[in-house]
Amino acid sequence: MGFIVRDIEETKQKFAALFGVEVPETIGCGEYEVTQTEYKGEAAPEAKCLMAFFDLTPGVQLELIQPNEAASTWHDYLEEHGEGIHHIAFNVQGMKKTVIECEKYGMKLMQKGEYGGGDGRYAYMDAGKDLKCIIELLEND
Repeated sequence: MGFIVRDIEETKQKFAALFGVEVPETIGCGEYEVTQTEYKGEAAPEAKCLMAFFDLTPGVQLELIQPNEAASTWHDYLEEHGEGIHHIAFNVQGMKKTVIECEKYGMKLMQKGEYGGGDGRYAYMDAGKDLKCIIELLEND
């Protein structure tokens, strides 16, 4: 589950205190040469964010995302809705096929990119009309 926040350092301190766990490190999303971020079908080399992850239970991870000012699904969400839950994520095999299947159900691809040095891919699907949320698809090599 991903949360969009304005101040990742403050927010991760609060979640760590609530959960009684160590404060996770803050990491950047990486450079465009690796991330290949596309937003609304266009290259988005300026779209960046800071992230922190809490592994809560097997299969449950809380992700904090602090976007920069460039256009992205993260920044637009913060501007339109403020801080809060941005998406729920699912691991998939066959990203391209899964995106096509989601589009058949009326979901729209919002943003996509790579992570982990290019070993993983993500895609945000707008499922707001029917499922009332954004779905993140994750695929790891």
